[in-house]
Amino acid sequence: DVKILSAHRTPDEVAKFADEAERKYAVIIACAGYSAHLPGVIASKTTLPVLGVPLDTSPLSGFDSLLSIVQMPSGVPVATFTVGKAGSKNAGIFAVQILAVSNPVLRKKLKEFKERMRRKVISS
Repeated sequence: DVKILSAHRTPDEVAKFADEAERKYAVIIACAGYSAHLPGVIASKTTLPVLGVPLDTSPLSGFDSLLSIVQMPSGVPVATFTVGKAGSKNAGIFAVQILAVSNPVLRKKLKEFKERMRRKVISS
């Protein structure tokens, strides 16, 4: 599922999403720009793993977002990825890795994915 939510502009919707997330999801990827509070707000309201991706949407090219996501207080963890497209891709792969712990089909697909990456590097 893809949801467009803002910790600052739609706080009630974010709270509702986070409160109900455990019934529907196993892991959450939250992308955020500027002050980047979305991943932390969601993490504060759920026990699900939250993966935070800083977006390079601000005049500081995402550095502000990175700092906001990575500096979570003790007890409210958010896994933080690199800024932008690579961070989004890695968050998706990491989410699958979390799910693959208990899903052999996903684990097999991840191994195949990594083998394709290896072959691509070797053939370059």
